[in-house]
Order: sequence, then C-alpha cells, then structure tokens
Amino acid sequence: MSFDAAAIRREFPVFDNGPLHYLDHASSSQVPAAVIEALAAHDRTARANVHRSVYDLAERATAAYEGARANLARWINAPSITEVVFTGGCTSAINLVAHSYGSLLEAGSEIVISELDHHANIVPWQMLHDRRGIRLKVLPVRNGLLDLDALESLVDQHTRLIALTHISNVTGAVTDVARVVAIARKAGALVLLDGAQAMGHGPVDVQKLGIDFYAGSGHKMYGPTGIGFLWAKGALLEEMPPFMGGGEMIRRVTMEATTYAPPPARFEAGTPPITQAAGLNAAIDWMRAQDWDAIGAHERRLTEKLLAGLGEIDGIRIAGPEGLQGRIAVVSFAHDIIHAHDICEVLNEHHVAVRGGHHCAQPLLDALDETALTRVSLGAYATEEDIDAFLDGLRNAIRRLG
Repeated sequence: MSFDAAAIRREFPVFDNGPLHYLDHASSSQVPAAVIEALAAHDRTARANVHRSVYDLAERATAAYEGARANLARWINAPSITEVVFTGGCTSAINLVAHSYGSLLEAGSEIVISELDHHANIVPWQMLHDRRGIRLKVLPVRNGLLDLDALESLVDQHTRLIALTHISNVTGAVTDVARVVAIARKAGALVLLDGAQAMGHGPVDVQKLGIDFYAGSGHKMYGPTGIGFLWAKGALLEEMPPFMGGGEMIRRVTMEATTYAPPPARFEAGTPPITQAAGLNAAIDWMRAQDWDAIGAHERRLTEKLLAGLGEIDGIRIAGPEGLQGRIAVVSFAHDIIHAHDICEVLNEHHVAVRGGHHCAQPLLDALDETALTRVSLGAYATEEDIDAFLDGLRNAIRRLG
C-alpha cells in the first residue's frame, strides 16, 4: 500500500520553520493548516457567545459550536448528539464522571482502575475514594500489559465501574476492550475508557466498543488545545447531576432553587470552548478525509523500523510489547546507564523531539521498576527520515554519555 507521508507533512505548517523530527505525537499532535485557518476564521467572522442571542454573529457562533458537536458525534458513531459533552480536555471529562456519576455511588461501591493508566484516570478516582469512601481495586500489569486474567478475580457484585485506558500513553499497548466489557457485564458494571491516545490514530466507534463512557482530547487528534469531550450513554447522562454550576446549564434559577437543563447543556456550565470547537470541527474534517488504513500501515512500518533499530543498540530496555502485536506507534525505553532526560537533551541537538520522564504514569513505572523512560511516538506526518534521525541521535547520546 502506497502512502505519501511527505504530502501529509506539507499540510502541517510547523514543519516549515526549520529542521524538525517531531516524535512526540502522544503528548500533543501537530495541527494541519486547515485547523489553524478555522480557528482564525471563526474569531474573524463569528466570535460571539453561543445559545444566548438572536443577532447574526451569535447565531453563526452557535451554529459552529453545535456543528462541531454533531460532527464529533458522527466521527465516534454516537447514537445521539445529546450524548456528546464538550469539556476542557480528556482530564476534565474523566473528572466530570468521577464527580457526577461518582456522586450516585454508595460508600462501599467498588471501582477498578489500573497500574497502566495515566494519572488523569487514577487521581480523580482516588479523590472520589477520599470524598465518598468508594473502594478502589487496582488491576496490575504484567510485562507492561494489563493483566486481564486478574480482572476476572477483581470484579464482583460490588463493582460499579471499570475505568481503564484504551491505549497506553507509555507502552502503546491496546486494551482488549471486548474482554473487559464481557467481564464487566457479567457483574453488572459499567466501563469507562480513557481514549486520549486512541483518538489520534483514526476513527473510534463507541457503539462497537460497547462501553458506557468515553473520554477524548482535541489536542491529541490533530486539533486545538483547550477542548475535549465526554461521550456517555444518554440514560446515564440523564441520571447524573451537574459537575459545575453557572450559566448555560440551567432551566430556571430562583433564590430558593435551580432546575437544570437536560444533557449535554447540564454539563457545560459557563462559556464553552467555542473557538476551540471550530478548530476541532476542522480537525475532524481533516481526519475524515484521510485513509486511516494506509496511515496505520505507514505507522506500523515506521514502528517496526524503530523497534529493529533499538534492538541493535546495547543497553536498551523496551517497556511493554516488544513487537508490533497489540500496540500502536508509541515506544518507550530505558537505557542501562543514561537517564531519559539526558537522551532527550542530546536528541534535541539533532532536531529530534521526544519526551522523557514518567509520562504522568508513575504507578506504571514503579511496576516496571523504572524511574524514567524515553518515549517515541508517531503521527501520520512521521517519516523514515525521522526514525533515522532519532536512531543517529540516540547513538550519539550513548557515545557521548555512556
């Protein structure tokens, strides 16, 4: 299958500013020119608050905002646009569930989380535990992968929710969602997926996944920062109380009481991320125009080249899956002698952008007995030259520092 990464790359203005081998896609994707133009065009021609006025400018803003919601609903195959709530990001979406759905749980109810997850899908549940006495059970990792055999024994009649990553931001490991859902359903539990990493690698179908909550972030799916989303089944949203109070999320306010708007407005208090929604809309349009089978094959070829190159360097330990099976284009590794931050510093001299540290996943690094990892993560714009530059820079770092 042919794929022209250079043509894709030309759509991203960041690469016009000098040498850059951007291999930090898992942290934040770059944005195509269409997204940058959509952000600017919205503020030039339709900047106003939404849902509040009948003048033309405000109506254009409302149409842009709600149009983005409808576009996102189609992209993730949500049954209804009323099931899509805009948030400030994936972290905000998970916190919304922890506060709102979590308030419906009785003390002694159990939630299963995992060692593989980003802090954004750990800390909100720990805070819920502190507030309401919810019991947390921790699914361990084995060889950098979720130990789903252990999940069978963790889940019981007290389990109300299983909250896991869809794809690890550290190891690139893809969760066997079908198995998780099957285990949850036997116990009558719900499933939440942190989809931040998955959304940057093609379409996601929430109905096919069979889950109950899905959280995502715009800046990891070729869109702007400052916007994310929560998808939840309509019946759950109808039952859940608001997370925050203020304008927009109400039907009627008196000094004695307030009645709340139906979803999704109930969960969008205050002025929402309107301009960001216009940018996200353009990002979804851009993603919809791509051949994701071809991009996936391209990313796998580059990941195979990356893994092969790392395998030829002494002292390298790869976290999680060592082959292509069950992973996306995210590879993290440690060196026996050189700290990840030092590797990243030398790579920067080669115009290679990668990330080093704990990647907001300290429990995972504890489980792996690592203090820091260097992470290489690829987007559609990655090229063979990027991988070559990374491997050359890594060898140089080892020669200088090892």
